[in-house]
Amino acid sequence: MTDLPPDLPRLRTLETWLVLTLDRVRRQIADAERREQERRRGEQARPPIPDWILESSLNRSAPPLAVHVGGCHMAGKRWKAVPRDVALRALSEGVEACGHCRPDATLGYLDG
Repeated sequence: MTDLPPDLPRLRTLETWLVLTLDRVRRQIADAERREQERRRGEQARPPIPDWILESSLNRSAPPLAVHVGGCHMAGKRWKAVPRDVALRALSEGVEACGHCRPDATLGYLDG
């Protein structure tokens, strides 16, 4: 933008356009900063990943479907965090170990 108009009315028009554009850019920057701050706040508020997960079926009275290592992306939507001894007991009672995250190997459970 090296060739600016020589007359005042066009220079004022250009100035107005630049001010409006700068305001729009500043609003976009503020929105992006707000989104980033919300993302960081969400990460900090996220509960810790459990060590062991029992995946359950739709029927609440049915036995668990599988044992997973915490954070396994193969676990379904219905699960609960359990301590190590509960995960071991579930495996010993015949609950299937996830074939992806292999909690039986991680727990040292060799009888399965």
